[in-house]
Amino acid sequence: MMTARALVLTHSPDEPPGTLDEWLPAAGLELDVVRPWHGDPLPARVTDHAALVVMGGPQQAYDDGSAPWLRATKDLLRAAVVDDVPALGICLGAQLLAEALGGRVERGAEGIEAGARLVAKRDAAWDDPLFRDVPLTPTVLQWHEDAIVALPPSAVHLAASPKYVHQAFRVGRAYGLQFHIEPRAHTVRHWAADHPARVLEAGLDPDALAERAVAELDEVEACWRPLVERFADLALDRVPRALPVLEP
Repeated sequence: MMTARALVLTHSPDEPPGTLDEWLPAAGLELDVVRPWHGDPLPARVTDHAALVVMGGPQQAYDDGSAPWLRATKDLLRAAVVDDVPALGICLGAQLLAEALGGRVERGAEGIEAGARLVAKRDAAWDDPLFRDVPLTPTVLQWHEDAIVALPPSAVHLAASPKYVHQAFRVGRAYGLQFHIEPRAHTVRHWAADHPARVLEAGLDPDALAERAVAELDEVEACWRPLVERFADLALDRVPRALPVLEP
């Protein structure tokens, strides 16, 4: 029997799969990690995998010139939706999913959103197979300056925050999370140390911000590891196919 595998695209050595490299295999999905920033070629299709995961990075989803592989990544995300392959986009990955499907991403008008924060579920999340068991106001890790300012026309809005409203959404069986759920402590500390000016501009102390975020990682895991496990169930067809399949 073949092992089910997820294709994972990373955009930077600073934003690896993190805890997903533990959570997804434990739930039945082994990972094929592709590093285009390191010269790895992107696959031509997504249907060879049970799921697609697109991680974060420093690039701009609205500027294909910010990395030579962004256009192809959007094509893979679009193909995943059309081919009904479950997909999960995190931070930049969510922004790329939005742009690929007709949404819009811009530089965030309210500045950087960083650190451990709360988001709030929208009404539609209570009926969603991944989000329905997420707490009303779960803890997440934020670290982004760009924001999704318009969702794709067919998107279901799943979560919001006071600063940037489009925090989570779904199109078919593809999910976008503007926030992070996967960083390990050393990654969070690296983000704070590598981008202190942006944090200082927001009136925050980078080291203190990082340590408060690290202190919340157990809570983040408690909230979001079950969702990742449900995503694996979706990819392995252990969840009823109640979600609509989009036509090309």
